[in-house]
Amino acid sequence: MVTPNELLTAALRYAELGYRVFPCAPGTKVPLTEHGFHDATIDPDQIERWWTQHPSANVAVATEGLVIIDIDGDANSWPGGNPERMFDLAAGPMAITPRGGSHRVFRQPAGKGWRCTEGRLAPKVDTRADGGYIVAPPSVIEGGKAYRWAPGLELDDPPDRLPEPPPWLAQELDGLANGTPTSAHVAAGPPEANQIPKGQRNATLARLAGAMRRVGMSQAEMAAALLRVNADRCAPPLPPREVERIASSVARYEPDQVAVALAENHWDQMYAEGPGDEAPDNPDPGPIPDELLCVPGFIGEVMTYTLQTAPYPERALAFCGALSLQALLAGRKVRDAADNRTNLYVLGLANSGAGKDYPRKVNQKVLLEAGLTESLGDTFASGEGIEDRLFLHPSVLFQTDEIDGLMTKINLGKDARHEGIMNVLLKMYTSASALYPMRVKAGKEPGVIDQPCLCIFGTAIPKHYYEALSLKMLTNGFFARMLILETGKRGRGQDAVVRDLPAPVLATARWWADFCPGEKRGNLADWHPIPKVVEATPEAADVLRAFRQRADDQYSLAEDKGDPVGMAIWARANEKARRLALVYACSANHLDPRIDADAARWACAFVEHQTRRMLFMAGEYVSENEFDARCKKLVVTLRKWQEKHGDAWMPFWQINRKHPWSEREHEEVRTTLLNQRLIEYTEVRTAGRPSKLYRLLGAS
Repeated sequence: MVTPNELLTAALRYAELGYRVFPCAPGTKVPLTEHGFHDATIDPDQIERWWTQHPSANVAVATEGLVIIDIDGDANSWPGGNPERMFDLAAGPMAITPRGGSHRVFRQPAGKGWRCTEGRLAPKVDTRADGGYIVAPPSVIEGGKAYRWAPGLELDDPPDRLPEPPPWLAQELDGLANGTPTSAHVAAGPPEANQIPKGQRNATLARLAGAMRRVGMSQAEMAAALLRVNADRCAPPLPPREVERIASSVARYEPDQVAVALAENHWDQMYAEGPGDEAPDNPDPGPIPDELLCVPGFIGEVMTYTLQTAPYPERALAFCGALSLQALLAGRKVRDAADNRTNLYVLGLANSGAGKDYPRKVNQKVLLEAGLTESLGDTFASGEGIEDRLFLHPSVLFQTDEIDGLMTKINLGKDARHEGIMNVLLKMYTSASALYPMRVKAGKEPGVIDQPCLCIFGTAIPKHYYEALSLKMLTNGFFARMLILETGKRGRGQDAVVRDLPAPVLATARWWADFCPGEKRGNLADWHPIPKVVEATPEAADVLRAFRQRADDQYSLAEDKGDPVGMAIWARANEKARRLALVYACSANHLDPRIDADAARWACAFVEHQTRRMLFMAGEYVSENEFDARCKKLVVTLRKWQEKHGDAWMPFWQINRKHPWSEREHEEVRTTLLNQRLIEYTEVRTAGRPSKLYRLLGAS
């Protein structure tokens, strides 16, 4: 039941965004103002006077400067079976009407001045524009039925940030304004004009499936419809198994969550096709954007202090340090509803001299002044040493600059001690919400570590780290558990200053040090804590659930391709997103943490970028054998040349200087990359020996 307060709150919210509102009689669309929509306003005082006089009045929005497509009835098939047009209509906010129809909200392009129409766009499809209004959620008509915003497609932006109608719809609206017939009244063109060409088939079918799932169709119903569209319109048709896989993938989403997937363009990203239907398996998303290095509260405060006092401030490294510090402080003290914990393995990659040690020093300073020096670790001497340290103090932050060295030693496989470190790190990560059984020592009872919180803040040189990785590490789960951030080119230095820790940083760290959730149980609280449950809001839960489904879809795609690395990394994406959302909540409000929509969206965006960057970098550097390594090194060399010289050819003598292989090795690498259509090669006659030239395919 909609309350009067909800109606007034909605009216004030629309006005705050810049939409002019006015009241309609309760349960109707009849204006209560003397001049109807002409009296609409954004004045909050006037709005409160109206709803004080008529507390149950419906909320109406004047549509001048907007264009609302009013589709009447849940069985209305407009705009037909065209999946691209169905997808285009989901670009803006959408309200569900009490009779199952919808209002699609767009902004009028400059200079248009479209007017309202009745049934002219298509049967039972009206438009509301200049000279009109709509009744908006949460208004109620027809015996208590309410208007509501579709999940993920709420009206949250001011008018100037709304999307404009897609070109095909704008053309039809122009036709209405000029008195010319629209496509709804014109006979359909030849079938080939509606074909779905190679390069667009997968994404188009996935978007069409999303629209069908949104109205509640089952996997079997979607598959049957997609197979028909595939046979009739795809040129050439996809294999039936591929079509059925698309239906299966989309069916994992609940109908009310499809709006989020549509809004976030999931299927275009998953099924994007390149020339010949073959897109790069793992395109490079680039370094992590600055906006993903912004977390409110404690993490942001520690970052600010680090950047202000570091000799060479570097945002990615400062973020890694602050994130790992917050993860440690909240360890064994909070959990989410699914029992995810805050232990994280964070790695900052930066070249020599970029200031990798300074964020570690800041963390040391914070923990020292908070009385938590026993929570600091340094190097990984052995797996047994890690266990012993966590047994004495179950929450530890290891800060180390030797991650790449550890990887190299494990790859060499000459010392079982290093393999033991890897095994302990893997087991410790997944035991954060359980008991970790320690090794059996001679003459002693086996010990356990209850809910260990092992956090890592490692640093390394990018090239050394990736080259130290092996295919085994990519698939055993260690790489997939890492959060890996890379710095760019070292920035300018600044005069280092010695400054006390900010009072809020120190106060928050001490609060976490003293925080003991659950009942007071004496010494037992230290051995077996009962962490505080941090709840997620319903909107945040929807965001996280949609991301889990997306990660499942990507895992399925990797499984179909026989890609064990992609499977391993996507398998951990959901867990990492939920841990990060929990850490975000603790940073934003340590006194009363709550996983809200902002925390969930940030965590999902962060992990999405992280996962794609990790897959790209692994593909660039991690090799199955020495020959594969040579091929990848040449591709990397040519890519760097391209970034600096554009489409110019790279002379062989420069390649040979960087890669002094034998003539036979060069020929084998060149032949392989040519066959893979990754490079171009030519020889130019000169007065002496022919000049050999290379470049990446598609550079011109």
